[in-house]
Amino acid sequence: MLFPTTLVGSYPQPDWLIDRPRLAGRFPPRVRARELWRVADPWLAQAQDDATLLAIRAQEQAGLDIVTDGETRRESYSNRFATALDGVDIDHPGSALDRTSSTSTGCRSIKMTVPGPFTMSQQAQNDHYPSEEAAALDYAVAVNAEIRDLFAAGADIVQIDEPYMQARPEKARQFGLRALNRALEGVTGTTAVHICFGYAAIIHQRPSGYSFLPELADCPVQQVSIETAQSGLDCSVLAALPGKTIMVGCLDLNDMAVETPETVVARVTRALAHVPAPRVVLAPDCGMKYLPRDVAAGKLAAMVAAARLLRKEYGGG
Repeated sequence: MLFPTTLVGSYPQPDWLIDRPRLAGRFPPRVRARELWRVADPWLAQAQDDATLLAIRAQEQAGLDIVTDGETRRESYSNRFATALDGVDIDHPGSALDRTSSTSTGCRSIKMTVPGPFTMSQQAQNDHYPSEEAAALDYAVAVNAEIRDLFAAGADIVQIDEPYMQARPEKARQFGLRALNRALEGVTGTTAVHICFGYAAIIHQRPSGYSFLPELADCPVQQVSIETAQSGLDCSVLAALPGKTIMVGCLDLNDMAVETPETVVARVTRALAHVPAPRVVLAPDCGMKYLPRDVAAGKLAAMVAAARLLRKEYGGG
């Protein structure tokens, strides 16, 4: 299928499940943030499972081709996985700089997301390893095991989220790419890596281009997920990723207005000047979990309609 549609990963959690204003009023948590949940511990897991089914159903109703779990059980994209690892002291949190250098069911394919080893190494206070690189490489071993388990459980695509590669490109060049490659070692399923500028709900100003992107050309992932909508990214950089499928972020999550399908088509067309149609996937910019649910549903419907228009134009059905 040409122009398949998917989420980057997250979808808005219900207000009855999580305190959404409180969630939006802080940076994504790195340690556990149980205070965000509105449901008490004895019933929380069941409530999260129910909300996950609602997120999947919302994606099906919108017509997405590749569905995720909406990251519904997570307080942030990384902390649920990172704090479940042995050797992480969640009772005595340390400190580390954030990415802005401040302290702080159906016939559809299935995609699951995991935080990347480089990003987790940058989010943690290291009191054990001799270097950040050593920590990142050990995180990569854990991520590799998780990826293998996800494919064994039936995932069609596993996406690794590495936003700190954009935020800290020099360190990403020094050892981040090595850690990412280690996380993918021996993995045979379809994998993706997501690089972003930060959530629109928190980071309002965007740079004109990526500080770390062409370096992924030699990474074994098949797909690269980027943002283009809010930033108005110069898509010519995509020519530096030959052979990669590009997940084109084409929904502006800083704008509460629902795009027309034609607006989405225009954004995707900018990428098509540098990436052939069979290697383009439509997705939102990242951070959809912060949107009101009705806005999220409307934007997804517009993206699906845009995919239909593109398929008609490019002969994909």
